[in-house]
Amino acid sequence: MDVQTDRQSGQQQAAAERAAERTGPRQAKIALLRKPGGIAEADEPSRVATRIDRLGRYYPDVRPVSPAAIAAGDPAAMTAAGAILERIAGTNDLLGVGYLEGGVTASAAVGRVNIRNAQGRLAGYGTGSLVSPELLLTNHHVLPDAATAGFSVVEFDYQDGVDGLPRPVRAFALDPDRFFAADRTLDFALVAVKATADELRPFGFNRLIASEGKAIVGDFVTIVQHPGGGKKQVALRENRVVDVLDDFLHYETDTEPGSSGSPVFNDQWEVVALHHAGVPAGGRAEYGGFLNEGVRVSKLLKFLREQPFPPDRQALLDRLATRPERARPADGGAPQVLTLSMPFDIRLRAEPAAGRIDPDYSNRAGYDPGFLPGHTVPLPGLSAELAGLAALNRQATGEPRYVLPYHHFSVVMHKERRLAMFTAVNIDGRTSRALRREADHWSLDPRVAVTEQIGEEIYRDNPLDRGHLVRRLDPAWGATEPIAQLANDDTFHFTNCSPQHKDFNQNKTTWAGLEDYVLNSADNFDLKVSVVTGPVLAADDDHYRGVRLPRQFWKVVAMVKDGGALSATAYLLSQEELIRGLEVAAGFDYGAYRTYQVPVRRIAELTGLSFGDLPAADPLAGLESTSVAQEVRTAADLVL
Repeated sequence: MDVQTDRQSGQQQAAAERAAERTGPRQAKIALLRKPGGIAEADEPSRVATRIDRLGRYYPDVRPVSPAAIAAGDPAAMTAAGAILERIAGTNDLLGVGYLEGGVTASAAVGRVNIRNAQGRLAGYGTGSLVSPELLLTNHHVLPDAATAGFSVVEFDYQDGVDGLPRPVRAFALDPDRFFAADRTLDFALVAVKATADELRPFGFNRLIASEGKAIVGDFVTIVQHPGGGKKQVALRENRVVDVLDDFLHYETDTEPGSSGSPVFNDQWEVVALHHAGVPAGGRAEYGGFLNEGVRVSKLLKFLREQPFPPDRQALLDRLATRPERARPADGGAPQVLTLSMPFDIRLRAEPAAGRIDPDYSNRAGYDPGFLPGHTVPLPGLSAELAGLAALNRQATGEPRYVLPYHHFSVVMHKERRLAMFTAVNIDGRTSRALRREADHWSLDPRVAVTEQIGEEIYRDNPLDRGHLVRRLDPAWGATEPIAQLANDDTFHFTNCSPQHKDFNQNKTTWAGLEDYVLNSADNFDLKVSVVTGPVLAADDDHYRGVRLPRQFWKVVAMVKDGGALSATAYLLSQEELIRGLEVAAGFDYGAYRTYQVPVRRIAELTGLSFGDLPAADPLAGLESTSVAQEVRTAADLVL
């Protein structure tokens, strides 16, 4: 009993019209995909570059490729991009066994939706997937309203086990009174499941990720589905994205009625779309004359972010960003080890490996201005001129839109210099964790245009290091180690680094220990500090590989003294002598390896930033002798 309603027909008609309008561009993209390396040409350069960067989160040997070079058709860039995409997303059917493990995990959250009417009669079938600990995602034409959802149920484990026998089915009613949101245009419905957390935990959930770069033209997709209302099945490998629209993806794959509401996954088992329609497509034999359409996940999340919800429902929606939990044995022991047993009989959700950046950017709270007890230390203020030069966070939901929040710190980028104007981090000495450093793997931030951040290209074959602005362990604190690990990993964004000579970056100077010294000062109340750091982006910085290299770096460190007073100190360091051989040297400012304490107002003058009340909290503010920089050789030289 398939879903055959006017709603579904309307969605198919709209999809068919979009498919017809895109026939020419789609066929051109398919032709490019047949060329060796053509996958690097079949989508927009910025999308190709963002996709490569995202793949780098899963494959340590993948390095970013400049979108400008791709757009210009630079032979080296096109060769590099094509080689990466052909190897990972190309036609080679050989995949690591981790792909199967990921599929087993992802498929557990997929269930069959039994659509029932007010009389309790079965009206049709659809597919749905848990996308949070309590919310199920399917199509609007499957669950068009709260009333229909209230009559319907979802069944998990409607499938055969590894022994070929049917698994025991678990059925749950839906709970639209607790949460229901839907939209006809984007053809989605999001509804709560009437079950306890313990009842749903074995199935896990597939998080929805707003970030771009999850799929481009040429990527293969996998759909886990209940075709025709039958047992759970999966369409593997011969399913390729052939067009990317503003709100939809077009792809070739095998689906049937009853597959409506199925999650569409990339090879990394990230949900890229919500399947909703299959339509004729001009007799294209390469995909059986049919084309399938899914609603892009980023558009669903954008729609939800823009809707007003009561506090109780907003709290449930916020949990879309929650990390899946591992199941634990009944005796409360250690998490169980993920093992593979096909097909689809495993329930355990694995945590991302250490050193991998969390791909969902919607759950970063960023720098906290109220972190220091009894005081508010806001982010530095930008003049109108600087605000116009700040790169925009394309996923921002509030003001100012140029702030990039991470776990325990924030960054503001200069879009022309492609470097941070500043970073701001909260450090909690009471709950800090000394995490082991994994192999470095740096990533671009998908919230910022790739043309507004420096990637790997400047660091090749020279003595330049990727110098952390927020130190790796500064934000690595929290009640649990996973929280600290997420913050640690976030520091490996290119937005948080600046080109620094390796001797400057690796030398253990006074600069490297400033935060630690202030944090552990005997006069520091509550063992907390807030640190703002950045490069001095001077107009006369010289060029190297198209980037102007900063010669000086600064810090402003704030703490609360035992008496409750705020103290703010500022520091300046230069690497000019060390970068002299890389570009044309300008006048000498400060010697290499020499750290200076300077008035906070001096940093404001150098950067054009406003530090609010911090200059008045500077112990150097009233001392005439501090009108020039004072070198810091030992801790005794610091004035706190």
